[in-house]
Amino acid sequence: MVCAKCEKKLGKVIVPDKWKEGASNTNESGGRKINENKLLSKKNRWTPYGNTKCVICKQQVAMIEAYLRANKMFVDYNEPQTERVYSSYLELDLNEVEPCISGPKRPHDRVPLKEMKSDWHSCLDNRGFAVPKEQQDKVVKFDFHGQPAELKHGSVVIAAITSCTNTSNPSVMLGAALVAKKACELGLEVKPWVKTSLAPGSGVVTKYLLQSGLQEYLNKQGFHVVGYGCTTCIGNSGDLDESVSAAISENDVVAAAVLSGNRNFEGRVHPLTRANYLASPPLVVAYALAGTVDIDFEKEPIGVGKDGKEVFFRDIWPSTEEIAEVVQSSVLPDMFKSTYEAITKGNPMWNQLTVPEASLYSWDPNSTYIHEPPYFKDMTMSPPGPHGVKNAYCLLNFGDSITTDHISPAGSIHKDSPAAKYLLERGVDRKDFNSYGSRRGNDEVMARGTFANIRIVNKFLNGEVGPKTVHVPTGEKLYVFDAALKYKSEGHDTIVLAGAEYGSGSSRDWAAKGPMLLGVKAVIAKSFERIHRSNLVGMGIIPLCFKAGEDADSLGLTGHERYTIDLPTNVSEIRPGQDITVTTDNGKSFTCTLRFDTEVELAYFNHGGILPYVIRNLAQN
Repeated sequence: MVCAKCEKKLGKVIVPDKWKEGASNTNESGGRKINENKLLSKKNRWTPYGNTKCVICKQQVAMIEAYLRANKMFVDYNEPQTERVYSSYLELDLNEVEPCISGPKRPHDRVPLKEMKSDWHSCLDNRGFAVPKEQQDKVVKFDFHGQPAELKHGSVVIAAITSCTNTSNPSVMLGAALVAKKACELGLEVKPWVKTSLAPGSGVVTKYLLQSGLQEYLNKQGFHVVGYGCTTCIGNSGDLDESVSAAISENDVVAAAVLSGNRNFEGRVHPLTRANYLASPPLVVAYALAGTVDIDFEKEPIGVGKDGKEVFFRDIWPSTEEIAEVVQSSVLPDMFKSTYEAITKGNPMWNQLTVPEASLYSWDPNSTYIHEPPYFKDMTMSPPGPHGVKNAYCLLNFGDSITTDHISPAGSIHKDSPAAKYLLERGVDRKDFNSYGSRRGNDEVMARGTFANIRIVNKFLNGEVGPKTVHVPTGEKLYVFDAALKYKSEGHDTIVLAGAEYGSGSSRDWAAKGPMLLGVKAVIAKSFERIHRSNLVGMGIIPLCFKAGEDADSLGLTGHERYTIDLPTNVSEIRPGQDITVTTDNGKSFTCTLRFDTEVELAYFNHGGILPYVIRNLAQN
């Protein structure tokens, strides 16, 4: 938590430590001039890269002020400023702030708008997609319901104003609507094969879009309201048109999605969009109109208007004054009052649901959405004590930046996956598969969905991408779930090898529950994302870190070894952060840091995880 020196500075920010594990914090003096809507949009963007706390000095709540004063962290702008010393600084001049987007694979891959075209070509070449030079300009022509259509690398096939991040901010929502209005007036149209959608963050948004008269222009460009909740931002966009899907799949097109979400990890937004960019709602509309991310908005036209003249980005971009005027006239206090008063009343469909009356939930064995999990099966009142790992096989061998979306995807269920097989066997039609996120109440589906991301890269597969691994004893290539099941049936424990930033992204509990159900007993990585490490502990999985400067490759580990992790059998003999020796069946041994970071985490581990820990304590008390 740090403070700025002057008004022109947005703030001195502790560098967001995706590079160093742990929490990072932000304090902004510039925030004193930012209104609440913009402030909340900004704060919501910080969590994907690991920022856990933000204090903006506009909010001088008495309790926070007292705490900050006691810790000598409070800044009173009416008092002489005292220079403080912090571990690291990043100064950002507000005069240097410029439009940008993030992508194509991570939310912290910031790209200034003016550099987007060159950055895209770098990504095509050697920064992510490795498309051969001779294929980078290919054009794929196809028939879209009787209309000639074409796709290229970088063609936008999904444009979504979505996610709670930006869709409750009147300035950007009405700004997006003004972009649509200007485009309509100039005669620009979004191509029909671009899947567009609008999922407001609140019912109030719909009211002020209608009040302003601007919703009709969003509708004309295809941005109809599709609902309120998680949509494209978490992979719930639904299927692309069959002709578009075929054109992408059959020609290996690097198609793009542009959305106003806050996470764009591989395989999250849609299985067929390998490039995914995060942008503000107005930019989402602009890229939908352009139909490609391979464009320099400053120099190249977005399209041709009805008068035959080229239309540029600057021609459709609203001014700050235009946005402020429509916000002032259209965002009314009564809209918030009437919307929030109706929240607890539900709607006719919700109110018609029948709810069984019972003190205990009655499990339906035929339900494919809610299934009784095995977390408490055979649980005794006495804690089982710490477990080591003996002669375990490596289930997966990963490199860096394996996210929780890789570990436990929330999006669509692939038609050939173990989860799809499970659903088909229970009479669920493919059109009713829904998503992993919607079926997270069913452990059988979610276990099968663990490590099921179609973009996951496992070193065992020598460059092949997909949710499979090698069953080491037989050399057989199997879906990860099937390999894990095979190991369990043979009585073998498994571990996972990983690089840096393991578990980054959403704090998804299933990214720890799933591996536990697969029989994973430990994860050995260069570093962990803070919350995911904690979640692993909570599910009884041992997190171990390689020593600084070491990793699986430097130690000569291929994953084909068998691993033994020696832990004391008495929890009182285990200390947070102690060194642990790992040995392999080929005689190699190395030292890791045990990443139980607190005494209470050791207590969870002693009980086999946080769930049995809680139940035993409740039962005793």
